[in-house]
Amino acid sequence: MRHLTEAEIRTSFVNCSKGEAKRLAVPRDLEERPWDDLDFLGWRDPGAPERAYLVAEHDGDLLGLTLRAVKATVRGFTSRSMCSLCLTTHAGGGVALMTARRTGEAGRQGNTVGQYLCTDLGCSLYARGIQHPASGSGYDETISVEDKIARTQTNLTAFIHKVMT
Repeated sequence: MRHLTEAEIRTSFVNCSKGEAKRLAVPRDLEERPWDDLDFLGWRDPGAPERAYLVAEHDGDLLGLTLRAVKATVRGFTSRSMCSLCLTTHAGGGVALMTARRTGEAGRQGNTVGQYLCTDLGCSLYARGIQHPASGSGYDETISVEDKIARTQTNLTAFIHKVMT
């Protein structure tokens, strides 16, 4: 992914108002992000942990989505959940159901799309083996890192498509 500016990030959001996009908390560490290893920029709002944001390049355009993390019950360390994007398994609260308001009329009527995502939105780094879940390495897969990246990108595109239609 290419390096993004705060202005580009704010203007990319498609499922919230311009006022909401203007007020959302953009990460302060944009300069330190590992842009070459990211398929999307994802972050949680430190002031409102139930809010999350995802910005990705889609069909040649920059597209931002506001997400809401559904409060879940705390699960034990032996319980595992899997992210729908990168297929990384996490123990405890490492995966959360996040919902995105759909665009257009469907979104104005309150319709949402949900996905189970890594709570830290570090899917790109998990797929590349740069970051590892707290519970260990997870399942051993026989596919290459390139195939894991392609799978994550395909799953991301499918999620974006669901939000956009």
